[in-house]
Amino acid sequence: MQRSPIKHCRECGAPVHYRLPDDGDTKPRAVCSVCATVHYENPLNVVGTVPVWGETGEYVLLCKRNIEPRRGKWTLPAGFMELDETTAEGAQRETDEEAGAQIELGPLFTLMNVARVGQVHLYYRARLLSDRFDPGHETMEARLFLEADIPWEEIAFRTVRETLKHYFDDRRAGTFGFHVSDIG
Repeated sequence: MQRSPIKHCRECGAPVHYRLPDDGDTKPRAVCSVCATVHYENPLNVVGTVPVWGETGEYVLLCKRNIEPRRGKWTLPAGFMELDETTAEGAQRETDEEAGAQIELGPLFTLMNVARVGQVHLYYRARLLSDRFDPGHETMEARLFLEADIPWEEIAFRTVRETLKHYFDDRRAGTFGFHVSDIG
């Protein structure tokens, strides 16, 4: 997925041209033709949680998407980080918005670079404080799954599939690590 190029300056509205800025930068940037403002295009952060339930965290909460992309597929509660929030605050907000789930946030669990779409996905482990959910409009259904019951062929995104695999592998090993990967 390639993003649309910037066409107009966010400062003055004049057309921009992609070129090397005069400051010695080595990458073409959108530079305003009038005020010379340089516009940087940076990756977006996707933040979410791996919410678990049960004495040993045997159940994982998944949400069935009610929006595109991948409407009708299952995912962990996650979404784009907002301005003025930390990654942890964003993960908690997304879990509440998408699943209506109350959690105790744990440590950062996975960080996945998805360079081809300009995103970085960060998932935190979380402990559910209740098994009652009140999904928001972006979610058709929020449900707990044992590993054996996860609809692996219906998982919406590769980052979610990889995060779930790491979770269940670590759970079996009896120790949780921090996992970093590049997703092609």
